[in-house]
Amino acid sequence: MAANVGGIDKILRIVAGAGLIGATVAGILPAWGYIGIVPLATGLMGWCPAYSLLGIKTCPANK
Repeated sequence: MAANVGGIDKILRIVAGAGLIGATVAGILPAWGYIGIVPLATGLMGWCPAYSLLGIKTCPANK
């Protein structure tokens, strides 16, 4: 599992994931908002399985 998610991509994933989860906890979104766990986890790990399947790398160290 080599890193394939770069810096800005990581930040956007973490912010979007936390925003979705926060909005769900606050009652703004229904339960589907917990899908924010996926971008949050991939942002924190620095690895995205979909990127691996598609051959995408936004991490500059691996280019």
